[in-house]
Amino acid sequence: MTSATAHGPRPLLARRESLPFAVMTSRIGDYGLIGDCRAAALVSRLGSIDWLCWPRFDSPSLFGALLDDEAGGRWSLAPTGACESRRAYVEDTNVLATTFTTATGRVVVTDFMPVASEEDKKHNLIPDHEILRIARCEAGEVELEQRFRPRPGYGGERLRFCDRGALGYRLETRDGTATLRSDMPLRFDDQGAHGRVRLRAGDVVYSALGFADDWPAILPPLGFASERALHRSIEWWRAFARRADYDGPFAAAVRRSVLAVKLLVYAPSGAVVAAPTTSLPERLGGNLNWDYRFCWLRDASLTMRALMAIGYCDEAKAFASWLIHSTRLTRPHLNILYDVYGNHPGDERILRRWHGFDGSRPVRIGNAAVEQRQLDVYGEVIDATAQMARAGAHLDRESQKMLRGFGEYVCRHWNEPDEGIWEPRSGRSPHTHSRLLCWVAVDRLIELSERGLLQRAPLDQLHATRADIRREIETRGWSDKHDSYVAILDGDEVDATLLLLPWYGFEPADSPRMRATWRRVERELGANGLLYRYRNAESPGEGAFGICSFWAPEYLALGGGSAEEAERAIASVLARANDLGLFAEEIDPETGEQLGNFPQAFTHVGFINAAISLARRQQKEAGVEPRRVPA
Repeated sequence: MTSATAHGPRPLLARRESLPFAVMTSRIGDYGLIGDCRAAALVSRLGSIDWLCWPRFDSPSLFGALLDDEAGGRWSLAPTGACESRRAYVEDTNVLATTFTTATGRVVVTDFMPVASEEDKKHNLIPDHEILRIARCEAGEVELEQRFRPRPGYGGERLRFCDRGALGYRLETRDGTATLRSDMPLRFDDQGAHGRVRLRAGDVVYSALGFADDWPAILPPLGFASERALHRSIEWWRAFARRADYDGPFAAAVRRSVLAVKLLVYAPSGAVVAAPTTSLPERLGGNLNWDYRFCWLRDASLTMRALMAIGYCDEAKAFASWLIHSTRLTRPHLNILYDVYGNHPGDERILRRWHGFDGSRPVRIGNAAVEQRQLDVYGEVIDATAQMARAGAHLDRESQKMLRGFGEYVCRHWNEPDEGIWEPRSGRSPHTHSRLLCWVAVDRLIELSERGLLQRAPLDQLHATRADIRREIETRGWSDKHDSYVAILDGDEVDATLLLLPWYGFEPADSPRMRATWRRVERELGANGLLYRYRNAESPGEGAFGICSFWAPEYLALGGGSAEEAERAIASVLARANDLGLFAEEIDPETGEQLGNFPQAFTHVGFINAAISLARRQQKEAGVEPRRVPA
């Protein structure tokens, strides 16, 4: 087992017997993620599963202590008394192993959601949803404690347990049936289960929690079958990691980020959720708490490029298929976010009884941003589609009709205000980034048409619109007073999206305007090697934004600086990952603490893209022919 980063583990934590069961972790970065590309669970460094939604990412929580110690529920498996913990993913997998060391011995708890290849599924009965926890005593003696306190339906459902003997204890919920089985002796009450066992070197105990939408469920026996599931899962994840076609700088961290992004893919549809959590605070103790268990169109082109550039074309194609399907349902209007099946995610509501992470309230379910207008999503969708077409994907008649419709919409509406990429709830403005992505939309449609991949496109209108948008960005989006591009047309402030002007091909990274803009962005938004997305009256207390912190070195790699500067800057941000190599949405520049929903696909995608740009820069300077991947 190896850690995902080269920076070593974070300081050890200790759990003492006097510490209340409900108070075991206090930092977002103290968690690791396990999953099966349908759902995911957060596991604390002290062996507690504090977040789990079944059967899919945006289902009501079964365990939610992450957001409320009392109402949320958790499932812990760890030694009693004082202990230290170190954890790591089994190399190139999403199987999490936590090593607990006590005064008397050492035990390793391995947590994972079983996954298997299609061939394995033909020959083995594999549950649709399951968590396996395997505790193996490696030295001495350790007293192990298991506490199972489920709270289905965000803690709002009555607990209904049923003892099924050898088939375990069943818990009926509105969404299905959860079944707990363990070869560790447990005592059940109306709140859950509790048990202790003393393990000696070589002893192993198994616990499994399965979930089924209907009965009967598949319940593989514990023991040998659990070990086989572990072996299959390790091999499945390693086979996935081996597909990474990347040998440039930070290769191990790139694989870890791809593995993290894969955990956020909903396999049945190909959608990529922004994060598996809701309401983890961007500002501790504040109200910047949002539900990110949905799919944002704004992530489309960045995610597509990251996946395709390092060889994950199947995932990219699945994501593109979901993208095209979802946008067909609402065209020509585009929602900014959808659920994993491309539907409206439902209304935003507040869990008023929940205290929130570290007292950060409210806890929100659903995301009202779905009702916002963000014109940049048209550029994201069209650019993602263009990337697929460059790689040889065929655009069928329906897809071409959809693209033409989006192009006509952009030509009519590009100069209108919107909420923009950062989704403020304070009204609409003429955002430079939204104009940029409208420019991208028409530019890519022109490209597709000129390459013969898009028929009957209104080229005269597209060319005229592209010229109009460029003119507006270069005049109203540029401030002579401040010698930089600005975030709002005719405004004064900058934001990190200005660094994407070269990324999308609007302006060279080494142009005088971009170099001046970079200097101002770095001066006003930089903090200890990280980058805020913006600094204004709404932002005090927020952390630096993860993906923006990678946009900065990518700008350098694209020509705004030297390759050496870009590599040092990437390494500086990478050092802020938690001990498992995972990033949240934001990072506190002073303390290094993770902030916001966790882990965040957008941050990991930003790192992958920065690494790709750096590798290409190094190849170019070395006179090596770069690999042919979509631009």
